[in-house]
Amino acid sequence: MSCLVGAVDHFVLYVESIETASEFYRSLLGFTVVISDENRVSLHHTNGKINLHKAEKPFSPCARNPISGSADFCFIVTIPLEKLIERCHEIEVEIIEGPVARTGSSGPIESIYVRDPDGNLVELSRAMKR
Repeated sequence: MSCLVGAVDHFVLYVESIETASEFYRSLLGFTVVISDENRVSLHHTNGKINLHKAEKPFSPCARNPISGSADFCFIVTIPLEKLIERCHEIEVEIIEGPVARTGSSGPIESIYVRDPDGNLVELSRAMKR
């Protein structure tokens, strides 16, 4: 059977502070912060979004154990890693590893790793030339 999933639309991050998380992703990666009519906050990028939910008061239905700081994910960035590393230094985001070679879903990537304010591991990557 072939895979039935065409794309990831969104995922949820459980956070301690929606304002702090929003500012981190906006200032580092340029996400657009959107507040819905129901006062829900999401971070929009080119191909999807991240919904932010307070860990202490998640929307229902939710994950079985909605806690902050337990996510680990990778974004493919649109600028050279050198520029992103400069940006990390400018806004005082610590790079905890990298640049390092990894394998992404479409082949070789080069990555740096940072943590967001909740401790989630965020891998930021660029495709490597084959």
